[in-house]
Amino acid sequence: MCFPCWYKVVDASEYLVITGAWIDDLKVKKKAWILPGQTYTIIELSPVNYTFEVQAMSAEKLPFMLPAVFTIGPRIDDMDSVKKYAKLLSNHDKNSNHVKELVQGVIEGETRVLAASMTMEEVFKGTKEFKKEVWDKVQLELNQFGLIIYNANVKQLVDVQGHEYFSYLGQKTQMEAANQAKVDVAEARMKGEVGAKLREGQTLQNAAKINAETKIISTQREGEGKKEEIRVKTEVKVYENQKEAEVAQANAELAMKKAGWAREAQVAEVESTKAVALREAELQKKVETMNAQTTTEKLKADLLSKASVEAETKAREAEWNLYQKQKAADAILYQKKKEAEATETAAQAQLFARQKVADGEFYAKKKEAEGLVALGQAHGAYLHTLLEANGGDYAAARDYMMINGGMYSAIARINADAVKGLQPKISIWTNGGDAADGGAGAGNGNAAMKEIAGLYKTLPPLLQTVQDQTGMQPPSWMGTLSVEDSQRRN
Repeated sequence: MCFPCWYKVVDASEYLVITGAWIDDLKVKKKAWILPGQTYTIIELSPVNYTFEVQAMSAEKLPFMLPAVFTIGPRIDDMDSVKKYAKLLSNHDKNSNHVKELVQGVIEGETRVLAASMTMEEVFKGTKEFKKEVWDKVQLELNQFGLIIYNANVKQLVDVQGHEYFSYLGQKTQMEAANQAKVDVAEARMKGEVGAKLREGQTLQNAAKINAETKIISTQREGEGKKEEIRVKTEVKVYENQKEAEVAQANAELAMKKAGWAREAQVAEVESTKAVALREAELQKKVETMNAQTTTEKLKADLLSKASVEAETKAREAEWNLYQKQKAADAILYQKKKEAEATETAAQAQLFARQKVADGEFYAKKKEAEGLVALGQAHGAYLHTLLEANGGDYAAARDYMMINGGMYSAIARINADAVKGLQPKISIWTNGGDAADGGAGAGNGNAAMKEIAGLYKTLPPLLQTVQDQTGMQPPSWMGTLSVEDSQRRN
């Protein structure tokens, strides 16, 4: 479009691309005068989203789909890039198929080249690195068109029809996680059951220990309480006796004082009436009375002291007997306690030892049974393989086992030991020919065959002896005995 001498202003996301007169190449402006002989085009600089599904192939020749969304637009911070972009859009719109095919071709080409150099595992696990490599290589190609990648979103890799690699890989991961979860659940259940049984055992043991200690302490406390009760009762009894003695003494003193006062009153009356004549008699009487009083007081004091001493002695003897009985009871209780603890410890040790012996015997029997089962399975497999190798021929398999086990050698050795020292008569069988004996006309060849012929001649008698002693026929590959030979032998 050409608008002579028109002043044009575009929006913030647009540019004027002017060509024509007085312009060598092109001019990019936000606002400008459009002179006669000049043309202009308005280009949009906002980025555009391009969605692709790139089909690529890894280094193992495994195809896969790579869905991707690229946000691409012109580089607005560089006018040379804007001019390159303007030239790209000179005859096309930014949403045209030409621009889209150009961008898609660059992205698909670089993605395929990069994927061909990586294994499927590297592409799958290194999605970030793969995205960065694609970004860098595509950006390098887009620079020549003045475009820049604002954002690139590489989606999850998708299998191509008929090549379900990611599907199988996901199933494998899922099964591995499920199996590991089963193992973890079984192990957690095992730990929980073992821990619960262990805690129950510890609880029972601690409860039994606490009950025993409680009974012992309770018995000790009861003994101490009884001892304290007896001691207090004894002290109370002694105190009561002391107080009773003091009361009796006070009563006696009061009675004596009353008698003295009465006598003094009587003496005063007698003195007043009898005067001096009776003074001597009164004094004599007073002396005698005083003597009697002194004797009485002495007897009372002796009796009271003796009673107090006897009471205190009996109280001390009772306390001493109680103390000895208490100590003896404490010693017996302590001894019984130690004997009970020793018995309990010995019982626990015997129980633990028996448990360990039982566990060891059970483990040994279990391993022995497993060994017998494994040995039986191995023998069965061996016999099955041997019968298959001999075409199902039981006789051939039996003969092979007898030969492999050295049965014939053992029979020969047993027979030799049986006849040792008995001077048996040994018969030598020959076919009656002289050529085998290496006569004058025999050459070196006949002499060499002599030993072989002699060995072969000993086979029929040996096989016949084995048949007579064991009842078993020789294997078919060693030869057979005719009926005539058997009858002649018999």
